[in-house]
Amino acid sequence: MNMINKVIADSEFDTTGRYAKCIENSKRVNWDIDQDVIRGRQFDIKQKFLPDSLSKVADIGGLSDGDKLFLSQIQGRTYANIFGLVERFINTKILEIGQDYNFGDQIALEALVRFSQEELKHQQLFRKIDEMCDDVMPEGYTFTAQPNDVAHAVLSKSTWAVLALTLDIELFTQAHYRDSIEPMDNLSPLWKDVFLFHWREESQHAIIDELEWVRHDKSITAEEREQGVTEFIELVAAVDGILQRQAEADASYFALACGRDVSCEETSRIEKATLAAYRYQYIFSGAYHPHFGRVLGSMITPAQANRIQLALEAIK
Repeated sequence: MNMINKVIADSEFDTTGRYAKCIENSKRVNWDIDQDVIRGRQFDIKQKFLPDSLSKVADIGGLSDGDKLFLSQIQGRTYANIFGLVERFINTKILEIGQDYNFGDQIALEALVRFSQEELKHQQLFRKIDEMCDDVMPEGYTFTAQPNDVAHAVLSKSTWAVLALTLDIELFTQAHYRDSIEPMDNLSPLWKDVFLFHWREESQHAIIDELEWVRHDKSITAEEREQGVTEFIELVAAVDGILQRQAEADASYFALACGRDVSCEETSRIEKATLAAYRYQYIFSGAYHPHFGRVLGSMITPAQANRIQLALEAIK
């Protein structure tokens, strides 16, 4: 075997080995929604759902402790619904690119099939969480985005752009759990368990996302990559549109259901603060994740990086 072929073979072996490790870890952490996560429990409305480092409720002046608690629960319910939303298009894309392995690397194929099965389970989990929130929270909550509509819109973009957004999401999922949810002792134990078990499987997904994005990037032209950058920026803007509508809905729900009179001015202030929290949660914590920056930076030009940076700054 000549040196060039040896390098290629070693590279392929290493990639297959990483997929095999994902399969191994997936089997090890596999869990059941009812037996492992829910375990017959219900949410307690005396407990926070999201930590202040994510909800940013501590930064909103004029709110009582009870107000902050309720707003953390509203944001927590939205947090679960956002994950159920994005996993619809992620799963569809994973099933699509998995076809590349139908008559090739069967280890990679198995890893992607397991990924898909886990995403379906996560969607089921988050639907159940929303229903459980509905049982204990006041009437009037609305999640404004429709998962299928969003999935169709996202999947109309190039694979490069969709995989970029997917890795962004998978990385901030892990960062949120490790840095904000897991360390807090004053959160709902059930809520913490939901995102503990979710995190355990998403850890494998992030590895696969990166492998597939890098693999796809090697197959496209410079012009296609430029278009991918444009469409990634468009997807981030579309995410921001979803967040704007949800922040408005969540602030209106707070005003309706918090148990006291809330002025239009205060509702507007809560909406603005909630949108800032959502932009941090779902855009900036992923886009500025160090590993995302390294992977993205290995593919794009400085001019393309500057375009993305300017688009992010425009959101602020």
